Amino acid sequence: METVRIGMLGCGVVGSGVATILDRAGIDIAARAGAHLEITRIAVRDLDRDRGLPLDPAVFTDDAESVVIDDDVDLVVEVMGGRDVAGQLVRTALRHGKPVVTANKQLIAHEGPDLLAIAAEAGVDLMYEAAVAGAIPIIRPLKESLAGDHIRRVIGILNGTTNYILTRMTEEGASYDDVLADAQDLGYAEKPDPSADTGGHDAAAKTAILASLAFDSAVVDGDVYREGIERVTATDIEVARRLGYVVKLVGIASEVDGQVAVRVHPTFLPTTHPLASVRLAYNAIFVEADGAGELMFYGPGAGGEPTGSAVLGDVVDAVRNLLQTVRGPIESTHRAAQVRPMEDLITQYYLLLDVEDRPGVLAAVANTFGEHAVSIAQVWQEGDADHAQLVLITHRAREGNLRATVDALEATGGVLAVANVLRVESEGRRD
Repeated sequence: METVRIGMLGCGVVGSGVATILDRAGIDIAARAGAHLEITRIAVRDLDRDRGLPLDPAVFTDDAESVVIDDDVDLVVEVMGGRDVAGQLVRTALRHGKPVVTANKQLIAHEGPDLLAIAAEAGVDLMYEAAVAGAIPIIRPLKESLAGDHIRRVIGILNGTTNYILTRMTEEGASYDDVLADAQDLGYAEKPDPSADTGGHDAAAKTAILASLAFDSAVVDGDVYREGIERVTATDIEVARRLGYVVKLVGIASEVDGQVAVRVHPTFLPTTHPLASVRLAYNAIFVEADGAGELMFYGPGAGGEPTGSAVLGDVVDAVRNLLQTVRGPIESTHRAAQVRPMEDLITQYYLLLDVEDRPGVLAAVANTFGEHAVSIAQVWQEGDADHAQLVLITHRAREGNLRATVDALEATGGVLAVANVLRVESEGRRD
């Protein structure tokens, strides 16, 4: 049996997971791949750090360039993260005819089309199953298993940190700030700045990748409309509960009138939706296709060994192709669909208004909605002395009209503040 020599870029949580699994299950993995897999070089920043891995210290180097250009490396695994340095190294590896397996969502979400073109020109694989949802197999099903179907929509809980926070707010009535502090103590959220997760950036990158595959179009991170969970309050959570919803941060990619709509934001999700029961730090992706119907993919979305498992799945595929001197299935962008402007989204909305508790305010608010062609489905008011909170759920309306309504409400007499606006996932409607 041949030996395929692996060079790794980075050896943090995911890289350590790859090395650990390969040491533990190397015989089985070799049998599946058709070759022994040997990590022969790992680029790291700190050569003195003891990583506690079953590897010869001699494999570690601080010369990352050597990993991607030297002849004693057959395949490159990039788990260092970041864009600039990682992107340069991945390009170099591909141009030197080395297949690359990466877990780098930011790199693929921003530069995927360019990197895939380089890989195609070089005739080698660029694989990135681990870039979305950790251990959950979703890239390969979209690219291969569902290649004979027409996908209409993909909606997913793609960030474990935000799902952990919202789950605890829902189940315990805890405040956002308190649960965020716990998430940071547990290592789910970064200190001091957790915004990559809580601001929806992480989920947006993953949504761009899923949209590209689902709709055969080059969708990048900047195409995704994004809102985070920072403004979600206990009041929002409680209103959702009363109405039969839960609040989740979801990424949604859908086909609408020949365009691709991509967005990430907190959403009122019906408790009957399969994603509503996904708790704590777990991820899940729900796919709707014409032939296959509704499919659910669920599991741990992060972590060293879960993500390392996805990396090694790609490594096995890349090795099989390398031994046969072929490359795997290519990503198609033949449809090149335009990204649909967020202003043209049609959905329902939840609004929480702080208002003066006096006659005529509700009528003024209703009139403002009517002037902007947004119809109110439900409304109730809870007052306290001279101050009240007004809760409204709209019928389905255009996003641009809703935004104009919000702007007008802020200038409406008796309205003290528009405290929050969240989108509502309509039962049976998939825009």
